[in-house]
Amino acid sequence: MRKDELDTTPRPHILVIDDEPHLCELLAYRLEHHGYRVSTELSARGGLEALEQANIDAIILDLRLEDADGIEVLSEVQKRSPDLPVIILTAHGTIETAVLAIQRGAYGFLTKPFQDYELLQKLAQAIESGRLKREVAGLRRIVGDTSSDIRLLGTSDNIAAVRERIARVAPADATVLLLGESGTGKELAARSLHALSARKARPFVAVNCGALPAELLESELFGHVRGAFTGASRDKDGLFAAARGGTLLLDEIGEAPAPVQVKLLRVLQEKRFSKVGSATEEDADVRIVAATNRDLRAEVAAGRFREDLFYRLHVVPIVMPPLRERTDDIPLLAELFLRRAAARYGLPEPYLSPDAMRVLLAHSWPGNVRELANVMEGAILLCQEERIRPQHILATLATPARAPAPLPGETSAETSEEEPPSGLANLDPEAPLPPLRAARDSFERAYLVEALRRASGNVSAAAKLAGRNRTDFHDLLRKHGLSGADFKA
Repeated sequence: MRKDELDTTPRPHILVIDDEPHLCELLAYRLEHHGYRVSTELSARGGLEALEQANIDAIILDLRLEDADGIEVLSEVQKRSPDLPVIILTAHGTIETAVLAIQRGAYGFLTKPFQDYELLQKLAQAIESGRLKREVAGLRRIVGDTSSDIRLLGTSDNIAAVRERIARVAPADATVLLLGESGTGKELAARSLHALSARKARPFVAVNCGALPAELLESELFGHVRGAFTGASRDKDGLFAAARGGTLLLDEIGEAPAPVQVKLLRVLQEKRFSKVGSATEEDADVRIVAATNRDLRAEVAAGRFREDLFYRLHVVPIVMPPLRERTDDIPLLAELFLRRAAARYGLPEPYLSPDAMRVLLAHSWPGNVRELANVMEGAILLCQEERIRPQHILATLATPARAPAPLPGETSAETSEEEPPSGLANLDPEAPLPPLRAARDSFERAYLVEALRRASGNVSAAAKLAGRNRTDFHDLLRKHGLSGADFKA
């Protein structure tokens, strides 16, 4: 049996199960040359035990093993990890065997001898397929209903409450007011409302009410007739007409000038409007969603916003939480933005180092989710290696970050290696109390670390200690980025 040494880089981990030592060594050499991590096993039993000990991205499995039939091993792998891709190797290739392997869940089938490019191509496709399956499964767990807008990602209680309220009010045609700081995802919430409504097949239109002067904004919203003002050489429909039957997002509604506020009030009261320069009224068959980062009550008190319009808009308020109140969502969002930026620029996806993650978790994020997306985009452009380090994050932050704290489940340098990490004992009494879900996740990770330590990396034994079945325990390890192989004695 040959196993590579512990490697923290995010290279795909391949498990080769073949009873020919020479072929195992050859495959390991070739695959490692192409950037893969490789573990090899000479028996079915050893292969299944290896699957228990580490997170595997793909398996290369010989169809004929001394201690088992490859099809049986494939079936066992499918029971334990249904989304794990398996490529079958055999010197006895027949159509019947290939069909049986595919029917049993194999991703691909190669006959010995094979060309390197065939294996590498098949392996790359298999890994991507497995990654997408896990990502989709993860998104389904996060958003619940697959019909939800998957861009409102997060597992925190705060963002879950937002998704629940959106799902509840979306089918109705009530006006919704989205409140929250800039960059918290108000437009994404508006798109979710539209996507879950009966109007989803009709247009979704957004306008920034603070981006145009009063005259232009009024014309943009309601349209105008020829000769209504200088330069109006022809009739023009506005956004209310463009969004007919659908949803109109009035972004930054708190910055709408007074004349526009008057016309919006009439639309909300009577569901009718008229173009600039016209006396003819038209039906306003749109659902209005408004959004603002201002305190509209304070604007009303200051005389800058109409009180009657405020109450017409404030039918169903939804408050978007700032990122500093959902810090347990930062790892998920950071990885997502890294993946998107890598795809956008055609770059390999780097790995976020633990120190870089500490910086992300310590930052106050005044620009919220939008700032995080921009920071991850800048970091990937500055990074010239396989992992994002603290300097890449710090170089892109617009404001200084607080001193980073240990990641959940980690111990400080002063903590004894024998002493398992404790829960609230490690919290800085001067620091803000973390959200309950973040504290729960911190304890969960610390618990998993201790269970693996006591079981010397044996995942099955650790699962028994924790009173969980092996599959659920393995999912928890993936969630927290842990591997049994890291805890072997």
